[in-house]
Parts: sequence; C-alpha cells; structure tokens
Amino acid sequence: MTKEALAVDLDIAPPKPVEKRPSARTFHGTEIVDDYAWLKAANWQDVLRNPEALPTDIRTAVEAENAYVAAVLAPTEMLQKNLVAEMRARIKEDDAEVPSPDGEWLYYARHRQGGQHPLFCRKPRKQGDGEEADEIVLLDGDAEGQGKAFFEIGVARHAPDHVKLGWSLDDKGSEFYVIRVRDLDSDRDADEVVPDTDGNLVWMSDSSGFYYVRVDANHRTSQIFRHLLGTDVKDDVLVLEELDPAWFVSIKRCRSRAYALATISDHDATECYLIDLADPKAEARLVEKRRLGFRYDVEHRGERLYIRTNAGGAEDFKLVTAPLAAPGEANWVGEVAYRQGRMITAFTLFKDYLVWLEREAGLPRIMVRPLRSGDLAGDLGAEDYAIAFDEEAYHLGFERSLEFDTPLLRFFYASMTTPTEVYDYDLASRARILRKRQTIPSGHDPAAYLTRRLFANAPDGQSVPISVLYRKNLQLDGKAPMLLYGYGAYGAAIPASFSANRLSLVDRGFVYAIAHIRGGTDKGWHWYTDGKLEKKPNTFGDFVAVAEHLIEAGFTGAGRIVAQGGSAGGMLMGAIFNRAPELFAGIIADVPFVDVLNTMLDADLPLTPPEWLEWGNPIADPQAFATIKSYSPYDNVDAKSYPPLLALGGLTDPRVTYWEPLKWVTRLRATMTGGGPILLKTNMGAGHGGASGRFDRLAEVALEFAFALACVSGSFRAKA
Repeated sequence: MTKEALAVDLDIAPPKPVEKRPSARTFHGTEIVDDYAWLKAANWQDVLRNPEALPTDIRTAVEAENAYVAAVLAPTEMLQKNLVAEMRARIKEDDAEVPSPDGEWLYYARHRQGGQHPLFCRKPRKQGDGEEADEIVLLDGDAEGQGKAFFEIGVARHAPDHVKLGWSLDDKGSEFYVIRVRDLDSDRDADEVVPDTDGNLVWMSDSSGFYYVRVDANHRTSQIFRHLLGTDVKDDVLVLEELDPAWFVSIKRCRSRAYALATISDHDATECYLIDLADPKAEARLVEKRRLGFRYDVEHRGERLYIRTNAGGAEDFKLVTAPLAAPGEANWVGEVAYRQGRMITAFTLFKDYLVWLEREAGLPRIMVRPLRSGDLAGDLGAEDYAIAFDEEAYHLGFERSLEFDTPLLRFFYASMTTPTEVYDYDLASRARILRKRQTIPSGHDPAAYLTRRLFANAPDGQSVPISVLYRKNLQLDGKAPMLLYGYGAYGAAIPASFSANRLSLVDRGFVYAIAHIRGGTDKGWHWYTDGKLEKKPNTFGDFVAVAEHLIEAGFTGAGRIVAQGGSAGGMLMGAIFNRAPELFAGIIADVPFVDVLNTMLDADLPLTPPEWLEWGNPIADPQAFATIKSYSPYDNVDAKSYPPLLALGGLTDPRVTYWEPLKWVTRLRATMTGGGPILLKTNMGAGHGGASGRFDRLAEVALEFAFALACVSGSFRAKA
C-alpha cells in the first residue's frame, strides 16, 4: 500500500449542524422526540420521479454531506482511480452470455468494449458448413441510455412470434419502469408506452399482447393488467388486484409457456394464480388460497402442477404435484418428501425431468429426478442423483433456459476463489459441458488464494457459518485487516460466490469474510425465523460473535475489521455500530435501513405495512415497539466514541429513503463524544442499486475500498 493511498484530510470541518426541529409523538405511553423528522420531504413521492423537486433546505443538507465526503477523501482520489483501473482490468469488456436457444434463434446479451449497458442480441440457431451466423442487435443499451444520468433496462423479452420485443427502462433509479414494444423487422418502437410498471412482462401465446404489474403512487405492486398491442393503455384489462397494502403482486411465465403465474405475497405467505396465455380473455385461476405462514410456488407440466411448499410442517419445503383441473391443496400428492435440515430453495421443470436446488449444512447441490413421459407425475424408478462440487464453500444456481422440451440444464458454479463457470448438463447422459468460464483479463490464479468454512458460537450456543477468503501467503498473525460482510434478513442466504472486485482488497493483505448470520436461510428456514420479529437481536449477536471468533482464531485483530452491509444489512451495521464499536476499524453502510422505529410507525409509507411481518408492528404491539426501539440504530445513538463511518444513500431510492441515512449521520455527529469521521455520500441521480452503468458502479466500490484502506491504516485518528 502506498503512502498516498492511506491519506485522508481530517482538518476539514464537518457540515454545519442541521437545525433541530423537534417533533414529538407518543406510543404505548412512551414519548418519542425526533429532532430531524423534517428531513423527510413532504413531497418525497414527487422526488422519486423528479429529484429536482427536493426542497431547498433539505437539498442544502444533502449537498453539504456530499461535499464533506469529497473533501475528507480527496487525498485518496489517486487511490480510487487506481482501484477503478484494477477492477476494470478484471472485466472482459466485450463479454457475452452463452446463447440460449429458442426455436430457430439463439438469444443472448453482451457488452461492447467500453460500453456501460448491455446489448440484447440474437442469431440464427443453425448454420451450414460451420459458418458463423450473423448477429442481430435487438436492443442497444448504450444507445438508449446515452446522455442519461441514470439508465437501467429491466427486461428485454422477445414475443413467441420472434417478431416483437417487449422491454422496460427506468431512467430515474426510482424503479418506476416504462414498457415499450419494438418491431424487430423495422427496428422501431411502437408509439404506445406503458408507464409505472415493475419492469416485468409476460407475453400472450399469440404475441398479441402481454401481462404486466402496475406500480401505484405509493410504489406498491397491487394490480396485474392485460395490454393488447395497438390499444390505449387506459383500456387495459385488470386481471388481478390486491387491496391489502401488506401484500404485493408479481408475475412470471411458467417454464411450459402455457401459463403465467401470478403470485400475491407478503413476508410470511403466498397465494398463486394461473393465467392461460392462450386465452385472450383469461381470468386468473386460484391454485390454493392464502393462510398465515403458508408458502408455495408453482410450475406447470402437462396436466399437472408441480409445487414447492411448506405445507404440513415442511419447514424447509417439500415438492408435491396436483392435477391442473383441480389444483387445490386437498389434491396435492407427495413428489419429494420433506427432510429436516435439507432446504429445497428452488426448482425447475423440463418435459422429462424435475430439477431442484437444495442446501444442507450450508452447502448447495442440484438434484435431478427423471419423470414419466406424458402427463403423469412420479419418477421412472431411477434414483435421484446430485450435481455437486468439492470446495469448502461455493455457490450453485440455475441459469436462464428458454426451452421446455430439452434434456439440457444450464447452471453456474463459483466459489470465492473460482470465477463463475457456466455448464450445460445433459440430464439424460449426465455429461457436463463447460460453456463459459469468467475471464479475468488482468489474470487470476485461484491457487494463490484460500477459501475456508469456519463456525462461530453465538451467545445462545448456535453455530454461525463463516466463509473466508485470503491469499495463501498471508501470515495469519492476528494483525491482518479484514472486511466482514453481513446481511441477515428476509431469508436471503448470502452465497460464497466469486467477486473480482474484492480481490483489490485481498491482494492488499485483507481477509474477506462473510458472516452467514440468522435472518437468512443459510442453515434452513429456522435460521430465518430465529432472526426476525422479536428474535431480530440474534442477527446482531451472531455478527459480533463472528467478529470475535475471527479475532480469536488469528485471522484479524480487534480494531482491524471494517464491517459492511447494505439495506437491511445496513441496519445490521447501525446496530453493531452501537453495540460493539470497539471491535471495528470502520463501518460501511450501503443504503442503510437505520430509522427502523419511525419507519415502522409510519403506516402511510408504502413499504411499511408489509414490513411488519419482518420487524413487527410497533403501532399495534407494545412488545414489538419495545423490541424495535431497543435496536433501531437511529434511536440508540449514544454519547460515546464511534469508529469511522461511510454511509451511502440514493436520492430516488423507494426502498430505503434518502432521509434515513441523512437523519442518522446528523444525530451521530450531534451526540457522539469522539471518533469518526462520520461520512454520508448520497447519489443525487440514483436509487437503491446505486449507479446504473457497469463502470460507474466501480467508482462507488472504489470509494468504499479507499475508505476501508484508510480505516485500517490508522489514517482516521480519534477526535475529541
């Protein structure tokens, strides 16, 4: 590490303290006073669509924070440029997906050299005499996004007739997607535009129209419409509507292509409907009605449905089948039995095969079952077989497959040392064909690195998995710096996958670790339920236990760890920031959900009612109020010394609104007795996912890495 890389400017004064405008409310006999509630703009919904609508006094506060970050980290600008150059050198700029066959065509996305956005392409499937087929560019993301500060393509889906392309775009970062339809013969978009969607669409079988989900003014996905090409959007037919604000609607196409699957879900349960894609006047047909804690998802094959469900106490899920004509639970028949400790995380169907992804002891494997021909359920008498790998920690998943009547399963494999590999697997012959290995143009030797699987003991005795990556020649003497990542919410399992970017830290002597804490499903569904609602504090205890274990095992030392998490993981960062600041050299909190109590007390915010199943309803439940109040990062800022903090937000973020990190850093500076600095960078033209271009994203990562390097170098000295 060079000397200039570690420098920061601590002589820069923080922004002028934000004015306190106390706002008091009382719940369950407890008064809550919020000095900075006014930083939530009254017109915040308008700001999502037009960032220029942000009131001047709030804009002044946000811009002052951005200027402070730029000034403090200005001495690291060269380091940041070097980091961007390193990370970009690991990207194959003209990379392309493995083409996916569909009818007479091969479809794929690729990037051009220097391009920020994908190009969606196709070429003829068969060519004589070994000739290379000519590529046809269906949609040029670079051209469409030219001149836009933010531009993201949601989907690009060709119609069954292969003559039309439905595609969606978001040019604000606020996740209000516009759907357009392109004629592939003329290469021109039709005049009709479908606004305010979630970005997804499902084509009807005859390509005369499509189904989509409309997003309302409160950013809720509550309605599914059918749009017929050539008609006015105002004439679109409402097919399914959910009035309860705690439930959200989504839609996808079944693998068989015969039906669209509409799913209504909250954080606890699901309800599924089938929409016949061949019927121009189809109605949504219920599979099984919702009930508390009941979850299921559906695929279609012939005259039967295949269903993954937790019904009957199958906490980690089982697979059943049902007749298409009578799909209710009363007619469900077992296909893959429930086995405790083996979680079925996903499944897919082919004409002759059932394939599912399961995780046991924290490691994934793909399972295959041959099916009877025709429309009957059940196996052929052949044993199920597994596709698995031997590394201590790795990641497996299904790749996109457009065809149903095929023996080829496409899947990917990666580990923390092994770049992503894409395979075509012949389900009949069991032959595995490597179709693509992620290229690292600047070079990468997996043998130079080690990946480990460790376990820490949580305060209640639970064993918490840890995935660790470091260079093989690193001396583990308790002095190595570490970046420790965690999430722990919504049942999301964090995979031990490959990241070329993190090598910029690992090659500088960092240990990189992932804490597979409760709140995720890394060890099964109970791992999730043990980290939500009244048990949410387990998530924070697990993360601290992982940090302490890594210190005791000599992988790092106290005050040498930079912790990182985003969104709900950013809330984790705020909680451990308050709980055990002495363990950490610094904290990186990406779009952090830190104003938990106030947000969960605001039933008018669109995402609040559905979130009560994850965090609890503090309005109605005094115990939920007390639990959330006990850990909400914003409400537990204390008069003590804190390590350096870098928080990142997005002005048009509809999920974690910009005012949460803004209020948090404001209260921290007004309350803390020493430490810091406390930094907040708000992207003024992006939302929850940050910058949209693949190279623009690197600048955000470089800022975080430069901050982490400064933290462990001692560049941030304690302040009085």
